[in-house]
Amino acid sequence: MARLLYSIVFYLAQPLIWLRLLWRARKQPEYLQHLGERYGCHAQPAPAPLLWLHVVSVGETRAAEPLIKALLDAYPDHTLLLTHMTPTGRATGGELIAKYGARLKQAYLPYDLPDACGRFLEHFKPRFGLLMETELWPNLIAACAQRSIPLALVNARLSAKSQAGYLRFAPLIRPALAKLSAVAAQTPADGERLAAIGAQRVKVLGNIKFDVTPSPEKLQLGAAWRQALGQREIWLAASTREGEEAIILDAFARINRPDLLLLLVPRHPQRFAEVAALVEQRGLALCRRSAGDLPTGATRVWLGDSMGEMPAYFAVADLALIGGTLLPFGGQNLIEAAACGCPVLVGPHTYNFAQATEDAIACGAALRIADAFAAASTVGRLLQDTATLQAMRSAAATFSQAHRGATARTLALIEEITARNL
Repeated sequence: MARLLYSIVFYLAQPLIWLRLLWRARKQPEYLQHLGERYGCHAQPAPAPLLWLHVVSVGETRAAEPLIKALLDAYPDHTLLLTHMTPTGRATGGELIAKYGARLKQAYLPYDLPDACGRFLEHFKPRFGLLMETELWPNLIAACAQRSIPLALVNARLSAKSQAGYLRFAPLIRPALAKLSAVAAQTPADGERLAAIGAQRVKVLGNIKFDVTPSPEKLQLGAAWRQALGQREIWLAASTREGEEAIILDAFARINRPDLLLLLVPRHPQRFAEVAALVEQRGLALCRRSAGDLPTGATRVWLGDSMGEMPAYFAVADLALIGGTLLPFGGQNLIEAAACGCPVLVGPHTYNFAQATEDAIACGAALRIADAFAAASTVGRLLQDTATLQAMRSAAATFSQAHRGATARTLALIEEITARNL
């Protein structure tokens, strides 16, 4: 009954969903492309046999690369379908297709409507499906169970805040979780919270993001930038969210280091122009990465308005502030920074990556600061303390290496699930 009511509400909400697509398309016209896929309609025949991995947006798609490579290697006669929910996630998946070839395919995941999910599964007929992180769609899960398609939640995480939200819809969520073939949690705390909302067959396998290897080409690009910029000190604000850029810029303006360069990289590309305007409003000399030129001696802010170059930004920076942590967004992933050997600052809001953040702080790879002004003060102090900064770089590299191996454990779980369902 709960799922029936949920489906009725979802159908009734379609006009609002279309208005949301139109609103988002003002800045990203791509939201109006491939609309049929959002309802499970596909013109081209599906390759067979096929595996399916759902990666919502940019972060999940990048994090899934080790698993994507492992699946392609382990199932050499299969095609792997990547499904997304956002145009930026689809664009990031396109980069992986360019890297790994035609055995990777892409589509949007359909809206969680019974008929749309049914059309999607009948068209692609995946041998099994994997949902990355926290993607719980009751109708999709039920449709897979009805067709005996094994479906697992992998690299799963659940914050205390999200747990409380799901518990309010327990009659809908618990039956869905019970139908999953397995849940591979990132940490013991994630596993406990997932079990509390109804997950069964939970295993703690670690975080696949630790297995991501930064692109050598992007690291070389960062090294080339560093050589061109000489000894200039660079503070990176990485994957910043709405409202954070303004307070970071205000804090940066108070630092009495005229040669310090702020490298500012917003999380969402549709906000690049908005953030550029914030810089210009403050009278700070701006250089945009998209223009192709490197900062000059007069440049105060370098706007990282590009896609797929975060490893290069981490490589060129002296230290990084992780976005989403100054305001209550829950934080972005600091693991990529650690893999690049970049020391990290985080604000008070890190519940999306709580365990990784605490582990990084404990081993000396990261420091927690209270707000943007504390971040600016800490940046100034650390840039004068080269020994501490170098110790943080070494700790970051060690931290990254120590937590690897989740991909292999996840692949073993997948093979166990498929063996049970043959």
